[in-house]
Amino acid sequence: MTEPPQPPNQPPTPSGYGHLPGPPQQGYGYPQQGENPYAQQPPYGQQQQPPHAQQPPYPQQPATVPAYPAHGLQPPAPGASGMPPKKKRALIVAASVAAVLVLGGVGYAVLGGGDEGPQQPVAQESGDAEPSGSPSVDQGDGSGPGGNQQTDLNAGRKQGEDKVLWLKTTKIDGPGAGVSTKGQWVVGDTVAKTVGKTIKGYAVADGKEKWTITFPADICGVTRRTTDDGKTVVLYADSTSETANCNQIRMVDLKAGKEGWSKEVAKESAFDMFIDPSLAMTGDVVTVNRLTRATAFKISTGEKLFGSPSEGCVPGAYAAGSGKLIGVATCNDADMTVEVQDADPATGKKTWTYRLPKGWKVSRVYGLDPIVLHLTNATTKESSVVVLGPDGKQRTTLSAEGTFSTECGISHDDSLQGCATAVVDANTLYLPTKADIGKANEIVAFDLTTGKAKWRVPAGEGRTLEPLKAANGQLIAYRTAEPRQGGEVLSVPADGSTPTALLRHPSGLSAPIESSFYSPQVDYADGRFFISTSRLLAQDKDEKLLMVFGK
Repeated sequence: MTEPPQPPNQPPTPSGYGHLPGPPQQGYGYPQQGENPYAQQPPYGQQQQPPHAQQPPYPQQPATVPAYPAHGLQPPAPGASGMPPKKKRALIVAASVAAVLVLGGVGYAVLGGGDEGPQQPVAQESGDAEPSGSPSVDQGDGSGPGGNQQTDLNAGRKQGEDKVLWLKTTKIDGPGAGVSTKGQWVVGDTVAKTVGKTIKGYAVADGKEKWTITFPADICGVTRRTTDDGKTVVLYADSTSETANCNQIRMVDLKAGKEGWSKEVAKESAFDMFIDPSLAMTGDVVTVNRLTRATAFKISTGEKLFGSPSEGCVPGAYAAGSGKLIGVATCNDADMTVEVQDADPATGKKTWTYRLPKGWKVSRVYGLDPIVLHLTNATTKESSVVVLGPDGKQRTTLSAEGTFSTECGISHDDSLQGCATAVVDANTLYLPTKADIGKANEIVAFDLTTGKAKWRVPAGEGRTLEPLKAANGQLIAYRTAEPRQGGEVLSVPADGSTPTALLRHPSGLSAPIESSFYSPQVDYADGRFFISTSRLLAQDKDEKLLMVFGK
């Protein structure tokens, strides 16, 4: 395979990464069932979103795998810095766009389940799946100290189903665009949730509020990652005005519920614009990514470690994970060629580069160890997923038939890493196919050495499966709820055989609530499942915020 041609050097050009092309499409959803008032809240936006798989993504066209997979970044059109006005934000938030990735067959048809076809995930009970107490009635009402509703959410719980541990609702009044609540972290015995300019910590067992941290202005950027000792960094606005800049960062100790250092992220150049800033974290390092530059800080002290270089191929964003950083940079040439660079987390120095042919960009980073990139070409409408080795050389290209979900939206934390329902472990990428109304999707496991699909697990019964996390070859997935049926947390064996149910959520009054969370954040930790909304309507009435399931 030949290397792409190297374009000649040209005067500096702003770097960055932009949205994928494609026309907007309206969202869709299920009608709500039951009489529980907390199930009747419509999501933020014009239409009800379907279960968790349907995030409000960036625009993207269906595409096919090119013969030579390449990646390239192109910046968004320049615009004014700072946060968009509230009215404009309302329109942006309300928009919903479909996003899919079509991996071309390249002569390779993916078949699941051996000669008998793909197996249906008829979930089996795990050793401890039986609820304590009576198998036909609950041993609690699912509200507890964490819930401020009167409804018994476990009413009608069936044999073999687990419990709603608690539901947290809130009543606030806010601007017409609503209030962002996209941050969620589970750290030890605490689950923390953002609401506007606050972070609140709740006890995972019963939902009792443990602490509250209030910021001077709205939180405008988060990363789902934390350090090993439960610290994270958040972005917040420099004022409460409609023209505020999202350029303030603060470290937060989520275990202790205490604030750490705060500072303003200084501009690296006159062309440094804080448009759609995002965060990436690994180890003791956090990077603040924006349109043309990125800056790295030490999480423990707030010390600045490095910023993007002022010339050459300039990273406008870093992806982070597994103790590693890679920069996605735009080069100083007429074609605005894009390259991927490794970066020392302490200094930002690079030792290798992987340059893309003209017109290609990096639209997702699925993993850092190994490096798995989703690449797109806006001109040819092609897409590709490639795997790089530790030396930055292309290792393989994924090939399979299907239309795959690569959803990404403004309700999520990082446009390079935090917006796709994909999971990577040592040698496998787990990617869900696109979910359509009334049709079951699948999770496909790709071998990162051969690039071929190893197995497929269908959701079955018109349901939707989403990968949550993977370890030791096993996948944890969420089978999303429907108005009449609760969700499930499943463990998929390394060979893709029949999944085992780790949690079966109730199908009574709680199912329409679980199924109607807007663009939800989800976590599975220590045998509990957490689901929360990414935005509140903020119309001074009770709205569901955070729901927890367990044994």
